[in-house]
Amino acid sequence: MAAKRNRWLVTGVLVVALGAFLTLSILPILGGRNSRPTSASTPGSTPEAVDMQTELADRARGYELVLEREPDNQTAILGLVETRIQLGDLAGVVEPLSKLADLNPDVTEYRVLLGQTKQALGDLEGAAQAYRTVLTSSPGDMKALQGLVKLLLDQNRPQAAVGLLQDTLKAANPTGTATGGSTIDDVSVRLLLAEVYVQEERFDDALSLYDETIAIASDDFRPLLAKALVLRNMGNTGEAAPLFQQAEELAPAQFKDQVRQLAAASSAPSPADSVPASETPVTEAEGSPPAPTE
Repeated sequence: MAAKRNRWLVTGVLVVALGAFLTLSILPILGGRNSRPTSASTPGSTPEAVDMQTELADRARGYELVLEREPDNQTAILGLVETRIQLGDLAGVVEPLSKLADLNPDVTEYRVLLGQTKQALGDLEGAAQAYRTVLTSSPGDMKALQGLVKLLLDQNRPQAAVGLLQDTLKAANPTGTATGGSTIDDVSVRLLLAEVYVQEERFDDALSLYDETIAIASDDFRPLLAKALVLRNMGNTGEAAPLFQQAEELAPAQFKDQVRQLAAASSAPSPADSVPASETPVTEAEGSPPAPTE
Protein backbone atom coordinates (compact mmCIF):
# COMPACT_ATOMS: atom_id res chain seq x y z
CA MET A 1 0.00 0.00 0.00
CA ALA A 2 2.80 2.44 0.83
CA ALA A 3 4.35 1.93 -2.59
CA LYS A 4 1.06 2.62 -4.33
CA ARG A 5 0.53 5.80 -2.37
CA ASN A 6 3.71 7.24 -3.82
CA ARG A 7 1.98 7.36 -7.22
CA TRP A 8 -0.34 10.27 -7.78
CA LEU A 9 -2.46 12.23 -10.27
CA VAL A 10 -0.70 14.97 -12.14
CA THR A 11 -2.03 18.44 -11.59
CA GLY A 12 1.09 19.55 -11.76
CA VAL A 13 2.21 18.86 -8.78
CA LEU A 14 3.53 15.70 -7.18
CA VAL A 15 6.61 13.66 -8.04
CA VAL A 16 9.06 11.54 -6.09
CA ALA A 17 12.04 13.83 -6.62
CA LEU A 18 10.63 16.90 -4.89
CA GLY A 19 13.74 18.96 -5.42
CA ALA A 20 13.53 18.46 -9.18
CA PHE A 21 9.80 19.13 -9.07
CA LEU A 22 10.27 22.38 -7.22
CA THR A 23 12.84 23.57 -9.71
CA LEU A 24 10.79 22.67 -12.77
CA SER A 25 7.59 24.01 -11.27
CA ILE A 26 8.81 27.30 -9.91
CA LEU A 27 11.01 28.45 -12.76
CA PRO A 28 8.09 29.41 -15.02
CA ILE A 29 6.54 31.32 -12.10
CA LEU A 30 9.82 33.14 -11.65
CA GLY A 31 9.36 34.75 -15.05
CA GLY A 32 10.76 32.24 -17.52
CA ARG A 33 14.33 32.13 -16.29
CA ASN A 34 16.55 29.85 -18.35
CA SER A 35 18.50 28.30 -15.50
CA ARG A 36 18.11 24.65 -14.61
CA PRO A 37 18.87 22.47 -11.57
CA THR A 38 22.48 22.19 -10.61
CA SER A 39 23.57 19.16 -8.64
CA ALA A 40 25.21 19.75 -5.31
CA SER A 41 28.95 19.33 -5.17
CA THR A 42 30.22 15.87 -4.29
CA PRO A 43 33.73 14.57 -3.54
CA GLY A 44 33.96 13.47 -7.19
CA SER A 45 32.72 16.74 -8.65
CA THR A 46 34.51 18.22 -11.62
CA PRO A 47 36.22 21.60 -11.27
CA GLU A 48 33.43 23.07 -13.40
CA ALA A 49 30.79 21.74 -11.01
CA VAL A 50 32.67 23.10 -8.01
CA ASP A 51 32.94 26.49 -9.72
CA MET A 52 29.22 26.46 -10.41
CA GLN A 53 28.47 25.56 -6.81
CA THR A 54 30.61 28.47 -5.63
CA GLU A 55 28.93 30.82 -8.09
CA LEU A 56 25.49 29.76 -6.83
CA ALA A 57 26.52 30.26 -3.21
CA ASP A 58 27.83 33.73 -4.06
CA ARG A 59 24.62 34.53 -5.89
CA ALA A 60 22.54 33.43 -2.92
CA ARG A 61 24.59 35.62 -0.62
CA GLY A 62 24.05 38.57 -2.96
CA TYR A 63 20.30 38.13 -2.76
CA GLU A 64 20.51 37.84 1.03
CA LEU A 65 22.36 41.16 1.21
CA VAL A 66 19.70 42.84 -0.92
CA LEU A 67 16.96 41.47 1.34
CA GLU A 68 18.70 42.80 4.42
CA ARG A 69 18.15 46.27 2.97
CA GLU A 70 14.85 45.61 1.18
CA PRO A 71 13.04 42.69 2.84
CA ASP A 72 10.07 42.89 0.45
CA ASN A 73 12.11 43.00 -2.76
CA GLN A 74 10.37 40.24 -4.70
CA THR A 75 13.01 40.03 -7.39
CA ALA A 76 15.57 39.18 -4.73
CA ILE A 77 13.19 36.78 -2.96
CA LEU A 78 12.49 34.95 -6.22
CA GLY A 79 16.18 34.79 -7.01
CA LEU A 80 17.02 33.44 -3.55
CA VAL A 81 14.34 30.75 -3.79
CA GLU A 82 15.56 29.68 -7.21
CA THR A 83 19.23 29.68 -6.20
CA ARG A 84 18.67 27.70 -3.02
CA ILE A 85 16.66 25.14 -4.99
CA GLN A 86 19.57 24.80 -7.41
CA LEU A 87 21.89 24.35 -4.44
CA GLY A 88 19.65 21.58 -3.11
CA ASP A 89 18.96 23.60 0.04
CA LEU A 90 15.27 22.80 0.58
CA ALA A 91 15.38 23.90 4.21
CA GLY A 92 16.66 27.27 3.06
CA VAL A 93 13.76 27.60 0.63
CA VAL A 94 11.08 27.68 3.35
CA GLU A 95 11.61 31.20 4.68
CA PRO A 96 11.78 33.10 1.36
CA LEU A 97 9.00 30.99 -0.15
CA SER A 98 6.81 31.74 2.87
CA LYS A 99 7.51 35.44 2.35
CA LEU A 100 6.70 35.13 -1.32
CA ALA A 101 3.40 33.39 -0.55
CA ASP A 102 2.48 36.09 1.98
CA LEU A 103 3.25 38.87 -0.48
CA ASN A 104 1.24 37.17 -3.25
CA PRO A 105 -1.83 35.57 -1.65
CA ASP A 106 -3.51 35.26 -5.05
CA VAL A 107 -0.67 33.14 -6.47
CA THR A 108 -1.66 29.87 -4.84
CA GLU A 109 1.19 27.97 -6.48
CA TYR A 110 3.64 29.56 -4.05
CA ARG A 111 1.68 28.28 -1.04
CA VAL A 112 1.33 24.82 -2.59
CA LEU A 113 5.07 24.69 -3.27
CA LEU A 114 5.61 25.71 0.34
CA GLY A 115 3.42 22.83 1.48
CA GLN A 116 5.30 20.36 -0.68
CA THR A 117 8.65 21.64 0.57
CA LYS A 118 7.58 21.34 4.21
CA GLN A 119 6.24 17.86 3.55
CA ALA A 120 9.56 16.83 2.02
CA LEU A 121 11.32 18.17 5.12
CA GLY A 122 9.03 16.20 7.46
CA ASP A 123 7.02 19.18 8.69
CA LEU A 124 3.67 17.52 8.09
CA GLU A 125 1.69 19.94 10.25
CA GLY A 126 3.20 22.90 8.41
CA ALA A 127 2.50 21.26 5.06
CA ALA A 128 -1.14 20.60 5.95
CA GLN A 129 -1.54 24.18 7.13
CA ALA A 130 -0.16 25.50 3.83
CA TYR A 131 -2.56 23.37 1.78
CA ARG A 132 -5.54 24.28 3.98
CA THR A 133 -4.73 27.98 3.71
CA VAL A 134 -5.12 27.71 -0.05
CA LEU A 135 -8.28 25.61 0.22
CA THR A 136 -9.91 28.07 2.62
CA SER A 137 -10.06 30.71 -0.10
CA SER A 138 -10.02 28.36 -3.11
CA PRO A 139 -11.69 25.05 -2.12
CA GLY A 140 -11.38 23.73 -5.65
CA ASP A 141 -7.64 24.31 -6.07
CA MET A 142 -6.57 20.93 -7.46
CA LYS A 143 -2.90 21.29 -6.60
CA ALA A 144 -3.69 22.01 -2.96
CA LEU A 145 -6.29 19.23 -2.89
CA GLN A 146 -3.85 16.72 -4.33
CA GLY A 147 -1.15 17.80 -1.90
CA LEU A 148 -3.38 17.49 1.15
CA VAL A 149 -4.94 14.21 0.00
CA LYS A 150 -1.51 12.70 -0.61
CA LEU A 151 -0.40 13.92 2.82
CA LEU A 152 -3.43 12.31 4.47
CA LEU A 153 -2.84 9.02 2.66
CA ASP A 154 0.83 9.05 3.61
CA GLN A 155 -0.36 9.41 7.21
CA ASN A 156 -2.65 6.37 6.75
CA ARG A 157 -5.78 8.54 7.00
CA PRO A 158 -7.75 7.45 3.92
CA GLN A 159 -11.13 8.27 5.46
CA ALA A 160 -9.99 11.84 6.10
CA ALA A 161 -8.93 12.08 2.44
CA VAL A 162 -12.28 10.70 1.29
CA GLY A 163 -14.15 13.11 3.58
CA LEU A 164 -12.16 16.08 2.30
CA LEU A 165 -13.00 15.29 -1.31
CA GLN A 166 -16.64 14.50 -0.60
CA ASP A 167 -17.00 17.82 1.23
CA THR A 168 -15.38 19.56 -1.74
CA LEU A 169 -17.91 18.01 -4.10
CA LYS A 170 -20.76 19.05 -1.81
CA ALA A 171 -19.45 22.62 -1.82
CA ALA A 172 -19.80 22.89 -5.59
CA ASN A 173 -23.11 24.12 -6.90
CA PRO A 174 -24.51 23.10 -10.32
CA THR A 175 -22.51 25.84 -12.04
CA GLY A 176 -19.22 24.42 -10.72
CA THR A 177 -18.52 27.20 -8.27
CA ALA A 178 -18.26 27.28 -4.50
CA THR A 179 -19.24 29.87 -1.96
CA GLY A 180 -17.33 33.05 -2.74
CA GLY A 181 -17.18 32.32 -6.47
CA SER A 182 -14.09 30.07 -6.59
CA THR A 183 -14.20 27.38 -9.24
CA ILE A 184 -14.46 23.68 -8.43
CA ASP A 185 -13.74 21.24 -11.24
CA ASP A 186 -16.28 18.58 -10.32
CA VAL A 187 -14.86 15.98 -12.71
CA SER A 188 -11.27 16.40 -11.53
CA VAL A 189 -12.33 16.11 -7.88
CA ARG A 190 -14.31 12.98 -8.70
CA LEU A 191 -11.29 11.47 -10.44
CA LEU A 192 -9.14 12.25 -7.44
CA LEU A 193 -11.67 10.62 -5.10
CA ALA A 194 -11.85 7.55 -7.33
CA GLU A 195 -8.05 7.36 -7.25
CA VAL A 196 -8.18 7.31 -3.45
CA TYR A 197 -10.58 4.38 -3.69
CA VAL A 198 -8.17 2.62 -6.07
CA GLN A 199 -5.26 3.26 -3.72
CA GLU A 200 -7.30 1.71 -0.91
CA GLU A 201 -8.32 -1.22 -3.16
CA ARG A 202 -11.98 -0.17 -2.98
CA PHE A 203 -12.38 -1.05 -6.64
CA ASP A 204 -16.18 -1.32 -6.67
CA ASP A 205 -16.45 2.19 -5.23
CA ALA A 206 -13.95 3.49 -7.77
CA LEU A 207 -15.72 1.88 -10.73
CA SER A 208 -19.09 3.13 -9.55
CA LEU A 209 -17.73 6.66 -9.27
CA TYR A 210 -16.16 6.42 -12.72
CA ASP A 211 -19.56 5.38 -14.12
CA GLU A 212 -21.25 8.36 -12.44
CA THR A 213 -18.59 10.68 -13.79
CA ILE A 214 -18.87 9.28 -17.32
CA ALA A 215 -22.63 9.86 -17.16
CA ILE A 216 -22.31 13.52 -16.17
CA ALA A 217 -19.25 14.29 -18.35
CA SER A 218 -19.89 12.29 -21.50
CA ASP A 219 -17.43 14.36 -23.54
CA ASP A 220 -14.51 13.93 -21.11
CA PHE A 221 -12.00 11.20 -21.92
CA ARG A 222 -10.42 11.04 -18.45
CA PRO A 223 -12.99 8.94 -16.55
CA LEU A 224 -13.17 6.51 -19.50
CA LEU A 225 -9.40 6.12 -19.50
CA ALA A 226 -9.22 5.76 -15.72
CA LYS A 227 -11.94 3.10 -15.68
CA ALA A 228 -10.24 1.22 -18.52
CA LEU A 229 -6.95 1.16 -16.64
CA VAL A 230 -8.57 -0.13 -13.47
CA LEU A 231 -10.51 -2.81 -15.32
CA ARG A 232 -7.41 -4.00 -17.16
CA ASN A 233 -5.40 -4.11 -13.95
CA MET A 234 -8.20 -6.27 -12.53
CA GLY A 235 -7.88 -8.61 -15.53
CA ASN A 236 -11.04 -7.46 -17.34
CA THR A 237 -9.33 -6.68 -20.64
CA GLY A 238 -12.45 -7.28 -22.70
CA GLU A 239 -14.40 -4.62 -20.82
CA ALA A 240 -11.45 -2.24 -20.90
CA ALA A 241 -10.85 -2.34 -24.68
CA PRO A 242 -13.91 -0.33 -25.84
CA LEU A 243 -13.32 2.21 -23.08
CA PHE A 244 -9.76 2.79 -24.33
CA GLN A 245 -11.17 3.31 -27.83
CA GLN A 246 -13.79 5.80 -26.63
CA ALA A 247 -11.18 7.64 -24.55
CA GLU A 248 -8.89 7.98 -27.56
CA GLU A 249 -11.74 9.33 -29.70
CA LEU A 250 -12.63 11.97 -27.09
CA ALA A 251 -9.09 12.90 -26.05
CA PRO A 252 -7.64 16.25 -27.18
CA ALA A 253 -4.90 15.95 -29.77
CA GLN A 254 -2.08 16.35 -27.26
CA PHE A 255 -3.24 13.26 -25.34
CA LYS A 256 -4.28 10.89 -28.14
CA ASP A 257 -0.85 9.28 -28.51
CA GLN A 258 -0.64 8.71 -24.78
CA VAL A 259 -4.06 7.06 -24.66
CA ARG A 260 -3.13 4.88 -27.65
CA GLN A 261 0.11 3.80 -25.99
CA LEU A 262 -1.68 2.97 -22.75
CA ALA A 263 -4.26 0.92 -24.61
CA ALA A 264 -1.49 -1.03 -26.36
CA ALA A 265 0.52 -1.67 -23.18
CA SER A 266 0.57 -5.24 -21.90
CA SER A 267 0.14 -4.09 -18.30
CA ALA A 268 -1.26 -0.75 -17.28
CA PRO A 269 0.10 1.63 -14.66
CA SER A 270 -2.17 3.14 -12.04
CA PRO A 271 -4.63 5.77 -13.27
CA ALA A 272 -2.71 8.10 -10.97
CA ASP A 273 0.28 7.84 -13.27
CA SER A 274 -1.66 8.10 -16.47
CA VAL A 275 -4.82 10.19 -16.42
CA PRO A 276 -4.20 13.90 -17.08
CA ALA A 277 -5.79 16.05 -14.40
CA SER A 278 -7.03 18.55 -16.95
CA GLU A 279 -7.78 18.70 -20.63
CA THR A 280 -6.03 22.02 -21.00
CA PRO A 281 -2.56 22.08 -22.59
CA VAL A 282 0.07 21.01 -20.07
CA THR A 283 2.72 23.61 -19.31
CA GLU A 284 6.15 23.12 -17.79
CA ALA A 285 4.79 24.38 -14.49
CA GLU A 286 2.16 21.66 -14.50
CA GLY A 287 4.39 18.86 -15.73
CA SER A 288 4.47 17.06 -19.06
CA PRO A 289 1.89 14.43 -19.93
CA PRO A 290 2.83 11.37 -17.88
CA ALA A 291 4.77 8.57 -19.50
CA PRO A 292 2.96 5.36 -20.40
CA THR A 293 5.20 3.23 -18.24
CA GLU A 294 6.60 3.67 -14.75
